[in-house]
Amino acid sequence: MRELVFALEYEPGCNRVADTLAEHPEARIRSLSLHATADRLWRVDHVTGGPAALSAIESTFLTSDYYADCLATEDCGATQTTEVLDHTDDTLVLYSDWERTPECSSVPHVARDHLGGGVLFETRHEGRHYTWRVIHSGEGDVAAFFADLESAVGDCARMEMLRTAETSSPAGETGGGRDGLPTEQEAALRAAVEHGYYESPREVDVGGLADHLGVPRSTLTYRLRRAEEHLAKQYVAGEQVADRASTLL
Repeated sequence: MRELVFALEYEPGCNRVADTLAEHPEARIRSLSLHATADRLWRVDHVTGGPAALSAIESTFLTSDYYADCLATEDCGATQTTEVLDHTDDTLVLYSDWERTPECSSVPHVARDHLGGGVLFETRHEGRHYTWRVIHSGEGDVAAFFADLESAVGDCARMEMLRTAETSSPAGETGGGRDGLPTEQEAALRAAVEHGYYESPREVDVGGLADHLGVPRSTLTYRLRRAEEHLAKQYVAGEQVADRASTLL
């Protein structure tokens, strides 16, 4: 089995969910379950954030003209149903069922066309950054998949390859980075340190650092956040190992 990890960076006005998340940068959406057949797609999403963000995201899902994963730039006539399974002060769980039309296209359906059946999907949506992790048999045509996907996305989003490897490799690693960090995340973290982003007071903000690196602000924010998350988890895991070892002495 092989995995592909890539991100779509949506332009303003192209994806209502991305627009809403950009207005509420503390909010996150991750898929709990995502399945597709030739003519349907259904999924369960877990959303975290503040009350205002969750209400805005719920409204976006419930009032969209067509399902947010559809890559059509105009109303494609798809039939969709979205239900709220749970809504608390800091958590929202949504179930969506979408029946496509010939005009519809989506990442899962393009993947089915080129990577075969039995493909698994995992997603994370932060701001305008929509990350897909695709697990497939490795026997399909990956180049054709990305060519068709790029054509379907058009000018609405910039596509960035983050990883392609055997699934036995550590998730999220694109190779070459220290401490298991993907190369892009290590470069972002190193630049942040060198330019004083972590100084107090900061010598550069995210916008200035993004301009220096020549990447969108949301992309840099995403890379720094994922790098910080990885290093924090690695640090805590190391402490736990040390604590267990000390109890055995």
